[in-house]
Amino acid sequence: MRALVTGASGFVGRYLTSALAEAGYEVCACGGPGDGGYLPIDLAQIDSLRAAFDIAQPDVVFHLAAQTFVPESVAAPLPTYDANVLGTARLLQAMRDWRERDGRNPRLMLASSAEVYGAQPPQAYPLRETLAPKPANPYAASKAAAEAVALAEARSYGLDVVVTRAFNHIGPGQSERFVVAAFAAQLAAIAAGGDPKLLVGNLDAQRDFLDVRDVVDAYVTLAREGGSAEVYNVCSGSAVAIREILGRLIAIARVPVEVRDDPARARPSDTPSFYGSTEKLRAQTAWHPRIPLERSLRETYEAALHAATAQ
Repeated sequence: MRALVTGASGFVGRYLTSALAEAGYEVCACGGPGDGGYLPIDLAQIDSLRAAFDIAQPDVVFHLAAQTFVPESVAAPLPTYDANVLGTARLLQAMRDWRERDGRNPRLMLASSAEVYGAQPPQAYPLRETLAPKPANPYAASKAAAEAVALAEARSYGLDVVVTRAFNHIGPGQSERFVVAAFAAQLAAIAAGGDPKLLVGNLDAQRDFLDVRDVVDAYVTLAREGGSAEVYNVCSGSAVAIREILGRLIAIARVPVEVRDDPARARPSDTPSFYGSTEKLRAQTAWHPRIPLERSLRETYEAALHAATAQ
């Protein structure tokens, strides 16, 4: 089996390419024009996408490349729409063009986001795939639109598309723009002799956290066993308070800290508790999470500490 992965240079992409290689896939790992060591593609240039199909000859395409940071989407919505919506449309066009030339119909695994659900009433939880999306920010809107484009092309042109909606995924090597990695990096800096002040945003929100290695395991599993033109949540199925996450990380780091509110880190939210249902994914496949939250947090902190002490 041959796999083409867009966004392979990113946090999830690096784990996914490793998991695919371990599963026996020949992987064509694609990154942005400036990413060394990856096949360069540009979601704004369809010719680069066509060339990637010619090179990879894929049986399955994992489309991870996207603008993924919500505050960035709020600050600059148009680039987010271009990358996430039009970039997906160009990829689909390149896939159809390659199918016409080669005669094969690869499966497209579209990495969407649970952000598409937006704010839902309490009785809607755990969130299920049958809920109508209610995106509340430009990133969420771009992902909902990308889903709609991909599923419409599946129905119009017979493309084989599976959509995954991942909730909050965490693990070693994640960008410090995200909450768990930000806490880990600050604690690591304190452990390395830095200022003991630890800056936080909203600690009361509850979110559904899943280790990135379990996320990519679900992607690989659904590539084999998922239903065509179907949508699947990828999540733990339960919510944990950000305050508890911070407490566990402090206990792991074992350093004295002064927790301080930082308004710049507070992200307004009308969804105090946000978590999904794994019922559909578990019914369709034998997938289940393997990595406990405590291990994810410990390994995230250890990676941050290694980076802080190596500087």
